[in-house]
Amino acid sequence: MKIRVLGCSGGIAKGVATTSFLIDDDILIDAGTGVGDLSIREMQRIRHIFITHSHLDHIGSIALLIDTLFEHLVGWPITVHAERSTIKTLQEHIFNWKIWPDFTVLPNKSRAVLKLKAMAAGSTRDIEGRRVEMIRVNHSVPGVAYRIESQGRSFAFSGDTTTNGSLWSALNKHDSLDLLFVESAFANKDIEIARLAYHYCPQMLAEDLPKLKHRPKVYISHLKPGEEKLIMKECNKALPDWGLYQLKNGDRFKL
Repeated sequence: MKIRVLGCSGGIAKGVATTSFLIDDDILIDAGTGVGDLSIREMQRIRHIFITHSHLDHIGSIALLIDTLFEHLVGWPITVHAERSTIKTLQEHIFNWKIWPDFTVLPNKSRAVLKLKAMAAGSTRDIEGRRVEMIRVNHSVPGVAYRIESQGRSFAFSGDTTTNGSLWSALNKHDSLDLLFVESAFANKDIEIARLAYHYCPQMLAEDLPKLKHRPKVYISHLKPGEEKLIMKECNKALPDWGLYQLKNGDRFKL
């Protein structure tokens, strides 16, 4: 299993983009602005998009991706997998003929270029040998994490979340975890904002990460642009035994 970081920031600026991870060459986890780094040929290989939640920095490129690939997708649609409430939000607020055309009925229902497929937290989907598990997390809108396993190796992404027990207990049910991307969106000075926005800061993450029984390689994502060094310094100070790394656009992993 290959993982390519297209975007992992809490905002945009030169050299940074919002959350999207390419799994092998055909699955996206979230579809933030980082999708724009793919070539047309790379985009054409995408068959599935798994969405963590409905916030714009995680879904913003879905509409543009489908529009860009329209002719290529006729009769061969991209499937978006998400919680039912997230699917509803996409239908009501994005693919509603006001913000964007409803690609679930274009060019017609039988040959639509986009499928929206609801998935429940706690369930799994098998995508050609990759087992994708959806896990409930704690965010300001309904949010989930994902754990992906292939050939005995596994990777998990927290999505956007804050203090919770559901993510860690779900990961602990498995025998192992090789790689973890977990967010810490704010520095400790912004802990009250982090609480209001349902994000981690280093202090809060330090209270939760020890709940994980595994010791995977851990990368911190969703850092606020301009404060990456401060957030990472605080994360490593709060969790000195974990050897945490900053996730960056362009990072690649192979499990």
